[in-house]
Amino acid sequence: MKIGITYELRDQYLAEGYGEEETAEFDRADTIDSIENALQELGHQTDRIGHARELVQRVAGGDRWDLVFNICEGLRGTGREAQVPAILDLYEIPYTFADPCVMSVCLDKGVTKSVVRNVGVPTPRFAVVTDEEGIVELVENSPFHFPLFAKPIAEGTGKGVTPASRVNDVDELAIVCKQLLDRYQQPVLVEEYLPGREFTVGILGTGKEAYCLGTLEIVLREEAEQDVYSYVNKERCEELVEYRLVDAASDEQVRQAEEIALVAWRTLGCRDGGRIDLRSDAEGQPQFLEANPLAGLHPAHSDLPMLATALKMKYVELIRRIVDSAARRCKVHPKATAVGTVEPAHAGGQR
Repeated sequence: MKIGITYELRDQYLAEGYGEEETAEFDRADTIDSIENALQELGHQTDRIGHARELVQRVAGGDRWDLVFNICEGLRGTGREAQVPAILDLYEIPYTFADPCVMSVCLDKGVTKSVVRNVGVPTPRFAVVTDEEGIVELVENSPFHFPLFAKPIAEGTGKGVTPASRVNDVDELAIVCKQLLDRYQQPVLVEEYLPGREFTVGILGTGKEAYCLGTLEIVLREEAEQDVYSYVNKERCEELVEYRLVDAASDEQVRQAEEIALVAWRTLGCRDGGRIDLRSDAEGQPQFLEANPLAGLHPAHSDLPMLATALKMKYVELIRRIVDSAARRCKVHPKATAVGTVEPAHAGGQR
């Protein structure tokens, strides 16, 4: 296939004057190199497109592809991850990962939690604070049990998450919500803090064909910021975080986490590959935190490829499975050769 690649380079935005945190979700150059090399190794012809504005120029000029491998995060607004999928839908060009609706729903953590809660997926009780009046109302009439956890409603990569996000009383809650509203200019999600184990579940496939690839437990090292999987911990994950491969066959919490993750993935309509993040409550019951339908794909720095590596799955095989899922869904022919690695025993169903 002729596969275009849409992406945003962090270095490009930094050179234009954007800040480190603003560009935290964008990709390193070696991520794009790795994806392109994997696609070429699989026998595909590749074409680097770039970000949404560059895509608009290309399609307006008549360029087309059999499939677009999309990892564009977007820069502004709660619909930013939907921009490239919407453009590609307009021109009827197939692409990997979720459609515009799912991208927008999953970026808004409050909407995401409401959707999965409606089908019985366990998730911490929460409220959405949109302004200073909302802070006062929440402080005066909080139905929750402290500690609580506050974070921007539509950011990724731990942006806005610090040790201060864990609040212990109404005074801290008011201060943190005001700071987050001012800094990120978007609503704040406030939910009951979960003190238990933290998991990220990798999922491949779409709908009934989706399956759990496996699960990593997020274990903070002694020198890390404690109690929170924060922006700092994620940015310096190689030194601050241990990503521990855990097994559903021998660990009941992991089994429950994977079951919950798969239900959430299918309910939200996520496609091809990504992650569901969960954390357990004080009783050891995993709870849904958020969905990532556009997971990072740096071979050594991103959670999904690190999970694949822990399972002894080559990076090129991970990319193949993502492309094959999109190709089947879009009814295009991948014409790619499988790379020998372990096949999941539970493919196509829950573990």
